[in-house]
Amino acid sequence: MTLELPIGLPARQWLARERIPMLAPGAFASQSVRPLRILLINLMPAKVVAETQLARLLGHSEAPIELSLAIPDGYQPKTTPPDHIAAFYQPWSKLRHRHYDGLIMTGAPIETLPFEEVNYWVQLTEILDWAESHVGRGYFICWAGQAALYHYYDVPKYQLEAKMFGVYRHRVVEPESPLMQGVGENFLVPVSRHTEVRAEDLPRDGEVAVLAESLESGLCLIEDRRRNFLYMFNHFEYDADTLASEYRRDRDAGLPIALPANYFPHDDPSRRPRNRWRRHGTRVFRNWIEEMRQAAGVAAEA
Repeated sequence: MTLELPIGLPARQWLARERIPMLAPGAFASQSVRPLRILLINLMPAKVVAETQLARLLGHSEAPIELSLAIPDGYQPKTTPPDHIAAFYQPWSKLRHRHYDGLIMTGAPIETLPFEEVNYWVQLTEILDWAESHVGRGYFICWAGQAALYHYYDVPKYQLEAKMFGVYRHRVVEPESPLMQGVGENFLVPVSRHTEVRAEDLPRDGEVAVLAESLESGLCLIEDRRRNFLYMFNHFEYDADTLASEYRRDRDAGLPIALPANYFPHDDPSRRPRNRWRRHGTRVFRNWIEEMRQAAGVAAEA
């Protein structure tokens, strides 16, 4: 349960308050410990928030983890201060010679654009091609999961009539999967997207398996068994107030937005929502890390 994070990364302050053990860069090497090396390609506008949320999930695993941060070459963040990017992120091209035990790629608020119209699409496809030979396990979130399925399998995404927005119950389709162990028959998870991928477009050769889905919000979690990648269209990493922040942001901007479903107590936005998904999100991440740990031959921490 030890994370190696860059000194000064804001996530360190938050996770220290939660008593998640952390080390400075290079600490594992000085202890002759082989950590799991995980690369985070962070495409979210609120990068500090996403870093903290994902580092928290990683910090609850049972393996030592070294987390590195990167962005595609040519990617220009609009809302994150340049000094934060300069201090903590590297362009992917500087890391492409390295191998990683795991890769996490976040979504981005560009899902209504055709993939080819994203201004860093070419660079992103280079990363996806590289990941097939340089990454042991992958976890692609929301738009990134859609992008990976489109690139690898030509699976399209579809525009929804209205934003799928709220906390929805999902059914575990493959309870025997190691990734679903300890999750139970169903779980809640936040959903926040304008598009979807449909089951009928998935490959039928057995390489891609649906692990969880919802009657209301559709596909949730897909395993790419050929590549050992997971495509997660929803958000285990979200904090209790993340959907509330998104709702108020869109409302204040005059955008058409409904109350997030099954979220605010009694649908009252003045009341504080509870995080009812963290236990399941932590379990799925621990299962993912455990598979990664076994594949890499890394010892669990005592």
